[in-house]
Amino acid sequence: MDSRTLTPRALIAVGGHALIPAHPQVTVADQRANARRTARHIVSLLQRGYEVVVTHGNGPQVGAALIRSEQAAGAAYMHPLDVCVAATQGEIGYLLQQTLGDELRAAALATPVATVVTQVVVAPDDPSLEHPTKPVGPFYTSAEADKHQAQDGWVMMEDVARGHRRVVPSPRPTEVVEEPTIRALVESGVLVIALGGGGIPVVREGDTTRGIQAVVDKDHSSALLAANLGASHYLNVTNVDRVYLDYPSHTREGLGRITASELTRHLEASHFPAGTMGPKVESVLAFLDHGGSHAVITSTEQLAHGLDPEVGTHVRPG
Repeated sequence: MDSRTLTPRALIAVGGHALIPAHPQVTVADQRANARRTARHIVSLLQRGYEVVVTHGNGPQVGAALIRSEQAAGAAYMHPLDVCVAATQGEIGYLLQQTLGDELRAAALATPVATVVTQVVVAPDDPSLEHPTKPVGPFYTSAEADKHQAQDGWVMMEDVARGHRRVVPSPRPTEVVEEPTIRALVESGVLVIALGGGGIPVVREGDTTRGIQAVVDKDHSSALLAANLGASHYLNVTNVDRVYLDYPSHTREGLGRITASELTRHLEASHFPAGTMGPKVESVLAFLDHGGSHAVITSTEQLAHGLDPEVGTHVRPG
C-alpha cells in the first residue's frame, strides 16, 4: 500500500553546515549543541503526526576527517574518501541519534531512533567521473598540491586567494543500497537517520560493490530516497530562510508558494548557482516529478514551522 494514504511521511535533508558553527575552532560540543537545536525542530514535526526520515550533509566533517587522516600518515593507516564519508555518517548519526533520543524523551514520545550507514550506487560511466569538480578537504600550497598530484594522482584546483584544493567527481545516485532496510525501519515506527553526506558512493561489479573516490550530492540522493519511500513531504534545510531570485543582491526577491513549472523557469534562467541553491532546487523538482506532493526549502531556525505556508519556499506540482 502506498504510504501516502497512511500517516504522512516527511524526509528532512539537513545541511552539514547546520551542524558545524562557522568558525575554525569548532568542537564536538559545538556540533552536539547544534544537533540538539535541530533535534528539537524535528521532534516538533513528529508531534504534528508525521513519520520522519532524516538525511544530512557532511561537508565540514568530511574535510576534517581527511585532514586527520593525512596528518596521521605514518602513525596510522590512512582513510580514503569513501571511508571518511562512512566515518562521518557514524559521527553525525551518533550526535543526531543521541540528541533526538533526549528530545523525544523530553516530549514523552517513545519513538525509537536508528542510524543506517548508507551506500548509493552510481553509474560507472557517469560523465562526472572523468571531470572532477567537487572541492574536498583543506587548501594546499602549490608545492603540496604538486606532491599530491604526483604521488596520489589527485586532481587539484587553484583558488587564487586561498591556494590549491583537491577536487573529486560528483556523480548522480541511481540507487540507495540500504533502501529496503530504511523502509522496513520506518514502517515499524523508527525515526531513521540515513544517507549521511549523500551516501557512500559505490559502483557495482558483478555481485560485488566497490567504494569510489567521489562525493554524491546530498540533495540529489535525498530526493531519490524521499520519492522511493513514498514521502509526501520533502524539507530541504539550508542556511537561508527561503529561495531567492537575484541572491545575494540587494534587489533579491524571496519565493513563497510556487509551482514546479514556475520554479523550473527560474532554474533555466540561471537564478540558482550550481554550487549553492542549484542542487536544492533540482532535488525539489525531481522529488515532485516522481510523485511527491509538497517540497519546502527553508532554514534550520524555521524547520519546526517548515510546513506552515508562511515559512520558507513551498513548491507543489503544477
